[in-house]
Amino acid sequence: MSTFNLSKKDLFVPITIDENDLFDGVRKLLRVIRPTWSTDEIKFKVFTDGITNKLVGCQLNTSTNNEEDIVLVRIYGNKTDLLIDRKAEIRNIKTLNVKGMAPQVYGVFENGLAYQYYPGNTLNVDSVLDPKVWPLVAQQMAKMHKVELGKEVLKEPFVWDKIEQFLNLLPEPFSTTSKQNRFVNSFGSITKLRIDFERLKSHLTKTESPIVFAHNDLLLGNVIYNKDEERISFIDYEYATYNYQAYDIANHFNEFVGLSIESIDYNRYPSREFQLSWIKVYLMEFLNGAQVSENYIEKIYKEVEELSLASHFLWGVWSLVQFEHSDIDFDFGRYAEIRLNRYYDLLDKVITELS
Repeated sequence: MSTFNLSKKDLFVPITIDENDLFDGVRKLLRVIRPTWSTDEIKFKVFTDGITNKLVGCQLNTSTNNEEDIVLVRIYGNKTDLLIDRKAEIRNIKTLNVKGMAPQVYGVFENGLAYQYYPGNTLNVDSVLDPKVWPLVAQQMAKMHKVELGKEVLKEPFVWDKIEQFLNLLPEPFSTTSKQNRFVNSFGSITKLRIDFERLKSHLTKTESPIVFAHNDLLLGNVIYNKDEERISFIDYEYATYNYQAYDIANHFNEFVGLSIESIDYNRYPSREFQLSWIKVYLMEFLNGAQVSENYIEKIYKEVEELSLASHFLWGVWSLVQFEHSDIDFDFGRYAEIRLNRYYDLLDKVITELS
């Protein structure tokens, strides 16, 4: 259990914003965190990148406004508190903000938070390969991996407890016959998933990958590129905590294929050559400019290949939890099939190399 609590300096607003009446709820929030703003002059933009939360950009509709005046309001998805430690999330954002690596939190409410806007564009399957962009991503991840949270936070890998938590949230049976039948046809049983998990864990806990403070969810929409300042920023720290170094890298590479179910293409998965170049840039930053040997780069590459299995398994089971609980218009059942099928496709090859 987290020992972190909101301090007296944190602004808590005791309201709940209804997903079906976003603007009215956001206006009530802004009256507290932006009391000088006239509610009649506020313009809103709903962002559509996320699949579990609602995100609303707020700005005064005046000619003198600039991007620094924008407030982002994130409304948590239905029952996502089952999956995420919200107090830890706020702690992480505040810790990283002090280091210039995360946005400022303006306020917290019952089912979300308001925070600083980062100007720029989220990455996509093309820009993530841009030679002007990907080295900045590698360096930013390395900087994050050098952050220390404090002695009160256990320095243990997040992935195993998180998968266990997700497995415990799977219903037996699912709430509707159609969901249950689809689950059985695609995955067999929860018992089978648990057996697969224990086998995976027994292999991958042998990894020598160091434990670092990791983002753990660096999908392309969580990476902002500011072209004018040539700067990369990460957002959305819902799953940030200590984990294997190679997991964070592997999880990012797994997102190169896209998120939209209709457009996911594993031909976009980064090549071995690209990964080795990316890892070299990452290590030079992580090791504070030291030169790194080809053997060391190869070692990290192998660890990334191994931990990519854990990434697929985690988000596959996560998607099954969302399949049961989420009200978002997204085919979580299909996404679970994609991620877990990819896991099974790669399993024999990676485990054979591990043995």
